[in-house]
Amino acid sequence: MRFLSLLLLACICFAGSTFAQIQTGADQTNLYVPSLKGKRVGMVVNHTSVIKRAGGYTHLVDSLQALGLTIKTIFAPEHGFRGQASAGEKVDNSRDAKTGISIVSLYGKNYKPTPAQLDSLDVLLFDIQDVGARFYTYISTMHYAMEAAAEAGKPFIVLDRPNPNGHLVDGPVLDPAFKSFVGMHPIPVVHGLTVGELAGMINGEKWLAGGRQVSLTVIPVKNYTHATPYELPIAPSPNLPNLQSILLYPSICFFEGTVVSVGRGTDKQFQVIGSPNPKNGRFQFTPTDKPGAVNPPNEGQLCYGLDLTQVNARKQGFTLKYVIDFYEKAPEKDKFFLKGNFIDKLYGSDQLRKQLIAGVKESAIRKSWEPALSQYKAKRKGYLLYK
Repeated sequence: MRFLSLLLLACICFAGSTFAQIQTGADQTNLYVPSLKGKRVGMVVNHTSVIKRAGGYTHLVDSLQALGLTIKTIFAPEHGFRGQASAGEKVDNSRDAKTGISIVSLYGKNYKPTPAQLDSLDVLLFDIQDVGARFYTYISTMHYAMEAAAEAGKPFIVLDRPNPNGHLVDGPVLDPAFKSFVGMHPIPVVHGLTVGELAGMINGEKWLAGGRQVSLTVIPVKNYTHATPYELPIAPSPNLPNLQSILLYPSICFFEGTVVSVGRGTDKQFQVIGSPNPKNGRFQFTPTDKPGAVNPPNEGQLCYGLDLTQVNARKQGFTLKYVIDFYEKAPEKDKFFLKGNFIDKLYGSDQLRKQLIAGVKESAIRKSWEPALSQYKAKRKGYLLYK
């Protein structure tokens, strides 16, 4: 019943024109601030947690404090509260210089808030911009925050945001045997859900530890459908600087488990691909150490490959053609995959690596995603908050 009430609220919010301005959950303070009055609030947020105001944006923490709410703790995901740490870089606990609020890292000593960290809180609020790919770790942080809230008996509020890849549902469904922080749920690579919808699925399917369910409230996006193109106002992480990189990200992130660079250490992150192999293509670039890209792959080496900045990434959708092509051109195929087979965690199974080695074509690889992908699509319909 609770989920149905959320769905009804979403439909009411969507009743306006589809061409009206999108309002994120955070923008609609009238829908959630009254319920937070007098509560001790913990916030799972980062630099993307902003509210649109005349002339620009204000951070959610600052906005809620100005409205008289008591913000006790900030929980920060990968890349930190200000979103400046490199991918995979551990983030320490600290204190926000502007507000003096304690910041607890959920990408350092622990991924999950501890009972002690939640003891002084009445409610946990999540507001982070996602990009719609299973291996983007903000949704893993949301899972663990939901789990901690469920165990502590604390309500969990999601301020929803559009999914820039929300028009797509594609790729292999994760094999639970390959569950990791870059893939926690049996969903495809491109899952086609907003964080609010995914939270509903996690809760409804009882994917939290012990089959627990949290008291969940989702504040939906207004004037949004999954077909609505969405340009993010703020880059969600240091190496996804624009919409083109975000649309390409699901297809080329698999290279993170190979010797091929995805442009970390350049100004075209996740928009160029290459390695020191001249057979990859004529485009050239050299990764260098930069803020947000410390010691990038192939640092200081001339890489040959492709410039994807002009590709119609939205029309192209999710594809394996790039990773297949680069593997076929690799001079030393036994050295193409990084040690530890990290690509298996990204893909959600060891099948892609084995299929590449066997020379399987993309059409056949796609067939191997069934029937799991079709079953997921059917399940997804029950959790949609938007057309």
